[in-house]
Parts: sequence; C-alpha cells; structure tokens
Amino acid sequence: MTTIATKMGGSKDVNEVRAKGADKLQNSTSGFKRWGRKTPFVRYGLPMLSFMVFGTVGLGHLLQGSKDIAKVKDDQEWEIIETKKALSRTGPIAAYQPKKISLEEELKATQKKVDINDYEFKKIPRPNESKSH
Repeated sequence: MTTIATKMGGSKDVNEVRAKGADKLQNSTSGFKRWGRKTPFVRYGLPMLSFMVFGTVGLGHLLQGSKDIAKVKDDQEWEIIETKKALSRTGPIAAYQPKKISLEEELKATQKKVDINDYEFKKIPRPNESKSH
C-alpha cells in the first residue's frame, strides 16, 4: 500500500487522506447549502445586488471612455476654430453665414412660380379602366 509522509514524520495511508479530504469537502459544501437554505438573501439577493453594483461600475467605466473620446474630438475642433479665428478679423474663415429670409419675399417668389388661375382638369384613370378609353 502507498503511504504519504507527513510533517511529523509519520505516515498515513493515501486512501485515509482522500477519505478525510472528501469528508471535509462534503461537510463544507453541505454547510454552505444549509446556510443558503436558511438565509435566502445569501442565495438570491447577494448575487443580484453584486451583479447590479459591478454592472453599474462596469458600464460607468465604459461610458466614461466614450465621453473622453468625445471630449478630445471637441477640443480638437475648438482648436481648429480658434486658429482660424486668429487668421481673420471677422471670425472663422468660410464660416456659415445664414441668408436673411423674409416671408414676404418667399411668398412673392412662390407666387411667381405657381399661377393658381391657370390650371386644367385631368382625369385620373381608375385601376380597372384600360388606357385606350
């Protein structure tokens, strides 16, 4: 039979060591199961809360990364605008300059394009009619 030397210098049978280890493991797992049955919070609530907390922290970390990237892009665009402002007195070169629009002018332009008195009635063919009629 195989023997294992212990720290004390004695020897034990391998099967005895395995049996004791298995008993110890079984006792610890059954104790954990019993503890989970007695307190359902440990079995259900604690894992749920830990997932929620760690998930929130993880999502916050991911979102912070995207915010940092957006901030860098905004800073680069701002630097470009500032350098262009420095080159011209009126503001950024080729900046957007909106055309001033008047409603009266738009109405007159539309009335010139469309004459409401000049129209002609056109019959719209029905789906079951043939085009020869």
